[in-house]
Parts: sequence; C-alpha cells; structure tokens
Amino acid sequence: MIRLKGPDLLALGFMTFALFLGAGNIIFPPSAGLAAGQAIWLAAIGFLLTGVGLPLLTVVALARVGGGMDRLTAPLGRAAGTLLAVAVYLAIGPLFATPRTAVVSFEMGVAPFTGNSAIPLLVYTVLFFSATLFLVLNPGQLVNRVGKFITPVLLAALLVLGGAALFAPAGEIGNTAESYRSAPLLKGFLEGYLTMDTLGALVFGIVIATAIRDRGVSEPALVTRYSVIAGAIAAAGLSLVYLALFYLGATSQGIAGEAQNGVQILTTYVQHTFGTTGSLLLAIVITLACLTTAVGLTTACGEFFSSLLPVGYRSVVAVFTLFSLLVSNQGLTQLISVSVPVLVGLYPLAIMLVALSLLDRLWVSPSRVFVPVMAVTLIFGIADGLSAAGFTGLVPGFFTRLPLAEQSMGWLVPVLITLVLASSLDRLLGTRRLAS
Repeated sequence: MIRLKGPDLLALGFMTFALFLGAGNIIFPPSAGLAAGQAIWLAAIGFLLTGVGLPLLTVVALARVGGGMDRLTAPLGRAAGTLLAVAVYLAIGPLFATPRTAVVSFEMGVAPFTGNSAIPLLVYTVLFFSATLFLVLNPGQLVNRVGKFITPVLLAALLVLGGAALFAPAGEIGNTAESYRSAPLLKGFLEGYLTMDTLGALVFGIVIATAIRDRGVSEPALVTRYSVIAGAIAAAGLSLVYLALFYLGATSQGIAGEAQNGVQILTTYVQHTFGTTGSLLLAIVITLACLTTAVGLTTACGEFFSSLLPVGYRSVVAVFTLFSLLVSNQGLTQLISVSVPVLVGLYPLAIMLVALSLLDRLWVSPSRVFVPVMAVTLIFGIADGLSAAGFTGLVPGFFTRLPLAEQSMGWLVPVLITLVLASSLDRLLGTRRLAS
C-alpha cells in the first residue's frame, strides 16, 4: 500500500491552493473589509466559512464518493443531477467566473493607464480571450509551464502585499457601512459566495482525487485522508490571504473610500504604497494568473459540455470564449451585481448537496432525503435570489417574513425542517422495509 510523504503532501496542497486562487479570491476580501470597517473580524469569519470552509468540505465530500459531481448528485436522479451540474458549470464558466478574469485583469493592469472606458476594455478583452482560446485549443505544455511560473510569483506578490497591509497600512480601521451594521457575520458569509470556490470545488475536487491516485494511492480511505490534508493546506493559505486583504480594505477608507469594487481598492493601495512600478508588476502577475484561470475554466466547461451534447470540444470552447468576451464588456461592477442574485439562489443548493453527501451514512435511502431537501432548497433559494435581484414583487409575502430572509438566508429554516422530516420518514420506511 503506497503512502505519500511530507513533500508530496505539501506539493499536493500547493496544487490545490493554486486551483482555487483566482480573481475572486483577490478582489472581494478588500471590498468586504472596506465596508465592514470596525466589524472586520466578524465579517471575516463569515467570509471564511463560505470562502474556505465550504470548498474544503466539498473536496472531502467528492473524495469520499470517489468521483466527480455526477456521483455526488446520483441520489437526485440523472436528470436533476445533470441540470444542477449545468448550472454550476455555466456559473463558473461563461456567465460569471470566466468573464470576471478578463475584467479584473483589465481594471488592475490596464485601466490605471488608459482609463476605465469602453474602448480600452473591448480591445483588451479581445486580446485576452484570443490568447485564452489559443491556449485552450493548443495547450501542449504551455499552460503547465505558465502555471509553474505564475504560482510562486503570485504567492510572492501576495506575501509582499499582505505584509505591506499588516505593517504599512494606509490608515486606521474605518467606519462600518450600513450593510454590515446589523449582521456582519451573515453579510460576510454571503460575500464569500462571490469567490465561487464552493462551485469551483464541485468541478476541481475530482482533479485532486485523481492527482492522488496518479501517485499510486489506491486505498479509498487514504485518498480521502490525503484530500483532506491537501484541502487543509490550501485552506490555511487562502485564510491568510483573505485576512490580510480584509485588513488592507478596512484600513484603506482614507485613500479608497469611493471605490466601487476590490480591484479599485487594491490598485489605489498599491499605487499609494509602492508607486507606479509596483502597480505595473502586480498588474502583470494578476493578468497572467487570470489568464491561466480562464484557460482552466474554459477547458473544464468544454470537456463537460462536449461530453453532454453532440457538439465537439473545439466548437464548445469557441462559443463559450466568444460569449465570455461579450459578458466581460459589461464591466466588473455590473458583472458582480448581476452575479449576486444567481449565486444567492445557487449556493444553497451546493451547500445542502455537500452537507447531505457528508452525512450519507445516516440515510437508509439517500434519494428519500436528497430529493425533498434539494427541492425545497431550490424553491426557497430562487425566492432569495429574486429578492436579492430586487424583484420582491414576484416573491410571495410568506417568503419575505421567514427568519433571516432580509439577509438572503430565508431558505435555511424551511430546509432544516424538511431535512428533519425527510430523515425521520427515511428511518421509518427503512425500518418497516427491513422488518418485512
């Protein structure tokens, strides 16, 4: 029986860290920290729960079932499982995550020099997605080489940035914005949705398990154990990055109080602390990191949809790249505002899917629990998503009066009640079936 040694586990952990470290991980903590102000630590804890804890649990859940998202959704039935997978792949692909990589790299690398107007954004995104499509269609060893170069450089840049934020802050911790005053923990929890890492983990979790098996580990218990270790290493690294960037944002109200998103906060801080040279170097690193992320997401979506539909891989990635180009030209602030309602509706499904999978030993018949719980989660998640989008008139009054509804968590209590009822019925039917 082959066991991995310390250096192998560390390498596996860094690989996992690199999988999750993308544009969202860098731009959302500063904006959350800026708004949280004095409530920074409660908000940060909430953010870490969804930005770090849930992805780690998702990796563990996938390792336990020994496969990809199809095995995780098996108790739902093939049709429902496929629909959920399609929604996840579209969210982390052409709808939100992939366009975001282009817009983030533009606003950090080009906008400070050209201005944040439509023409420079269009020119940049055309070049960005042309490079993405070229790498996706002709990967060879180029992506691996770029990844091996970019990851340590990006880590070094983040280390310098985090150190500067802690030891050379732009000012004192600022005031708490209205949105964070009533429930900063829950607000931070919801902001963690925006990283999309839990959705990404549903796609990338199989990559981690496969990497472990490729090293000769075949024992399922060891695969699960090593996945947990790799996830824990990645979680520790992400936590440090998030906390440093939260603090950077909270202490930057004096220089970036009018910023509309995390990119503007970061560029303002780097310009303030390191000058134009520092801004240029950071922009180059972030651009290359975003490019490799775009390549990875586009490739994953291309492989999934080409296996699902009677369409070739090359056609799928070409269409998705063009669509991502069009979406990216809406601008980062607009893209984030549109993505929030979708993520508010989709994330509860991901949370409950992972939770039910981790608790699978408690169910006599998993489908008897999964189907009603996920159905109720979908209904109430859609209601919360519509409310977050401002379409409160379409949501029946009952939904808005639920506990935590104002914090876009109205789904929680009904889903927990459904879980208790479904699991009780599952036990009852299971006992009767065995007795007969």
